[in-house]
Amino acid sequence: MSAADKLSEIPEGGFDMARPELYASEDVLETFKILRAEDPVHFSENKQFGPMWHVTRYADCVAVDTDHKRFSSSDKFGGIQIDDEIMRPAIEGFAVSAFITKDQPEHAPIRKAVQPIASPPALDSFKDLIWQRTENVLDSLPEGEAFNWVDEVSVELTTQMLATLFDFPFEDRHLLTFWSDMSTAMEGSDNFPGQEKRVQYLLECLEYFTKPREQRANGAPSFDLVSMLASDANTKDMDPMNFLGNLMLLIVGGNDTTRNSMSASINAWNKFPDEFAKLRDNPDLIDNMVAEVIRWQTPLSHMRRTALEDVELGGKTIKKGDKVIMWYYSGNQDEAVFEDPRTIKFDRENINRHLSFGFGIHRCMGLRVAELQLRILWQQILEKFEKIELVQEPVRMKSNFVNGYSDMQIKVTRR
Repeated sequence: MSAADKLSEIPEGGFDMARPELYASEDVLETFKILRAEDPVHFSENKQFGPMWHVTRYADCVAVDTDHKRFSSSDKFGGIQIDDEIMRPAIEGFAVSAFITKDQPEHAPIRKAVQPIASPPALDSFKDLIWQRTENVLDSLPEGEAFNWVDEVSVELTTQMLATLFDFPFEDRHLLTFWSDMSTAMEGSDNFPGQEKRVQYLLECLEYFTKPREQRANGAPSFDLVSMLASDANTKDMDPMNFLGNLMLLIVGGNDTTRNSMSASINAWNKFPDEFAKLRDNPDLIDNMVAEVIRWQTPLSHMRRTALEDVELGGKTIKKGDKVIMWYYSGNQDEAVFEDPRTIKFDRENINRHLSFGFGIHRCMGLRVAELQLRILWQQILEKFEKIELVQEPVRMKSNFVNGYSDMQIKVTRR
């Protein structure tokens, strides 16, 4: 197909890349490919979310992500998602804020309060627990019988880890997954119950955490996220909406990347068996496998910024106040950076250059925790299973933000 043919495929009003239903299929990657080649800084409107710029090339995504003076993450302008109503729904009294939706200098002190949860000593302290829980979950799986890997493994392991990070009652841990889904749900996406119901559920999350916050503020020091927020000088006096906003961020951050990468790794094994045979022959490739799956999947499809001044990017003038969407999902498929990007390759020289964790001050705080969980999962998969086979094509989520799976029917064969 010629460049002229591709240009003719771009509709006059532009591609509306904000529609959540597009992401229930990998076909959306073909549209991103056209945009990277023909109109990499692309303007379009969505009747629900308004006008916006779609940034689709790797280099342009990095440029926006690291330019904190000209591109804002602040919830005052709508925050980090396409949908402004994630942070500021049209419901009186509900306007949340989190450190990822703050610019400097407000951002750093709040992030610093919870950073110890992802420090090297913390990771060392989690290893044995993650290993034992992973072993318990994998050993409980039925052999030769179809089941949903998403629910039985990916959700279960990430929810158990979230319960540890928050020192949350283990018997109630699945509330954390539910609140994570509510935190990012928008009209047109899976799990959206309507804005009023969504807000109601999130206020229930706030109510649930309020008592332990008060108890831990006055108790002995404890190594969990609620205690850190409750005791740090920069966060202990934050109002309820700020507390809820940071809870939402930390729950989503501890859930979605890991959950959807765990599922993606099984999808990748079935699509690229020869590459995973190399992994079985050489388990030292596990770190490369983790990085490559996270790139290939891209667990969060986008991050959004708002222009603080007029900016020239890719030959286009982005005006002050414009909504700018960095499509990590597209940038991670950029052929100028990643050769044959839709193919899993564990020997890529630039395997850790993916966009999935972001760049700059908002780079994912918990990336090492996610990588540790995935590494341990695959160390045990290689030991325990001969095959983990897809029974049918996975069902992908309808969401322009969380890029993941709702159903992945598989059968396992043990070694």
